[in-house]
Amino acid sequence: MMPTVSETSPAIEVRSLCKRYGDYEAVRGIDISVRRGEVFGLLGPNGAGKTTTVEILEGYRARTSGEVSVLGHDPAKRSFELRRRIGIVLQSGGIYSHITPREALRHWASFYPHPREVEEVLALAGLTEKADERSRRLSGGQLRRLDFALALIGDPELIFLDEPTTGFDPEARRAAWETIRSLRALGKTILLTTHYLDEAQELADRVAIVKDGRILAIGPPRELSPHPPGAAHYRVAYRDAGGELIEHETDDPTTLLAELTREALARGERLEELSVARPTLEDVYLELTAASSGDRDA
Repeated sequence: MMPTVSETSPAIEVRSLCKRYGDYEAVRGIDISVRRGEVFGLLGPNGAGKTTTVEILEGYRARTSGEVSVLGHDPAKRSFELRRRIGIVLQSGGIYSHITPREALRHWASFYPHPREVEEVLALAGLTEKADERSRRLSGGQLRRLDFALALIGDPELIFLDEPTTGFDPEARRAAWETIRSLRALGKTILLTTHYLDEAQELADRVAIVKDGRILAIGPPRELSPHPPGAAHYRVAYRDAGGELIEHETDDPTTLLAELTREALARGERLEELSVARPTLEDVYLELTAASSGDRDA
């Protein structure tokens, strides 16, 4: 049995989660613990099991086996107490074309015992100037902001964001990122699924990389590595006197830089375009998912 919920217990706790469709295993023993107040990213290629996992957490899909606790509740029971404490932003939404954002929020607010103020939510979602515009006249980015606002009006503790910026232009994506940061500043817990690795690196406190229904890696984006502990974690690059790009991987860049610069000075050369970098989340993601391709057994 899961431990009794408390303010210090995880917002989401998953143990040995499995989901089968006949002989096919979509989710194969996933373990996840999401802390309260963090942004947790769930990453993976299409068919990795992300959507199945999230729908189980939301209570829209039944699991085959394993233990799941969301804010201290089993989501499979679809209790009213849990549903009023979570908000969901689906990858694509829809709303009656003649309603305004203010009217929509007032209507949604009536479903909750302690909703946030409509004007506050409009401001948080960046919709104050469009509050009385018919939804059919809103841009795609403004409609997405309305999706955020509708998920927020009930003042949820936990928010599920499914591909929140798919199809956004750069300006709209940045605005959505600021909304997500505002939610975190309010102490909300956010489970984010996204195909944009820069988005996950920018917003998530921790991420889990999933493929073939299994977790390949989990941790803070800037600390993940495809290498085992103690292996090379930094890439040092420069161009030599002939213009050739030289790259080294090391777990001790300070010592390596000292050696390289000392040798270059002794030769009377410069290390042009010298850089030191950790692998990006995209580097780690691509290497891990490529490495696991040969291990797929279903």
